[in-house]
Amino acid sequence: MASITQLQKPKYVYFGGKISLWEDANFHISSEAVLRGLNVFEGLKGYWQPDGRFGILEMRRHYDRLRRSAKILYIPFEMSYEEFEQAHHELIKLLYQPDRNMWVRATLYGDEGFWGEGSTSNLVLTAYHTPTTRPAAIDLGITPWKRGSDLALPCRVKTSTNYQIARFVKIEGRDRGYSDMIILNEAGRVAETTQTCVLVVRDGKVFTPPAWEGALESITVDIVESLCRSMSIPFERRPIERTELIIADEVALVGTLTEITPVKSIEKTEYGDNPIIRAISDRYFNAMLGVEPHPAVDFSYIPAQTQSVSESAQLTGVA
Repeated sequence: MASITQLQKPKYVYFGGKISLWEDANFHISSEAVLRGLNVFEGLKGYWQPDGRFGILEMRRHYDRLRRSAKILYIPFEMSYEEFEQAHHELIKLLYQPDRNMWVRATLYGDEGFWGEGSTSNLVLTAYHTPTTRPAAIDLGITPWKRGSDLALPCRVKTSTNYQIARFVKIEGRDRGYSDMIILNEAGRVAETTQTCVLVVRDGKVFTPPAWEGALESITVDIVESLCRSMSIPFERRPIERTELIIADEVALVGTLTEITPVKSIEKTEYGDNPIIRAISDRYFNAMLGVEPHPAVDFSYIPAQTQSVSESAQLTGVA
């Protein structure tokens, strides 16, 4: 599964409390962000709606999770939700295009400070275009690398340092010809992939590993659970053994950027038709695109565009 954002270099970013040019967003070499890789982050997805508005999915929940991650790593974060929301709106209005959705990485970097003393932070927003098509089915492998425990690198903290293992796994998977890899926890049970949670379907029921098994406390999984319940599809969070991947009826990956991606195979195990995953995916995208709203899906809306991007840039003073 190739990254859909890696080759993009948008003109504008949000840095230091204002809209800046991409080239002007820099940290000092001795900052906590660079020296110790100190940061927490969120990925937010935005979708065009039928009435011309642009909706950013679950912004409040992403803001709250960012605050929780910052609290665990002792990174100060004083920005209000209203300021957080406005910063996203300002940046997206400069960059969005009528035929593409967007993904925003909101990264709170440790700036000044020394081992937690005198710490300051800087919120950086970078926004990228994403296609409007649904993800295609992919092939997965299983890596020997393990997800760390809560006493090593807590997976409920969404921080780049937690993704060092993911980098190893991505490199391994690419060399083996897989789009992504399943990561097991220290007990040998399913945790997640490099950047997504895992859904397993058996006998008409949907299962996913809970957070204490090494999975991220996923906002998208919460949405999928609500969708399943409204569709009378049993949904349960429980440990998943590796051998269950062999006997599963269907498997899918779930995440903000990944959305709902069906799995074609894992190692030597191939999956056929995926009627339950397809039904969930249909309901998910109908909710995302505003075709069939769902009470579990909340958006922060940018009003329908009334001025050109160049006019917006002039108003911000960065054109």
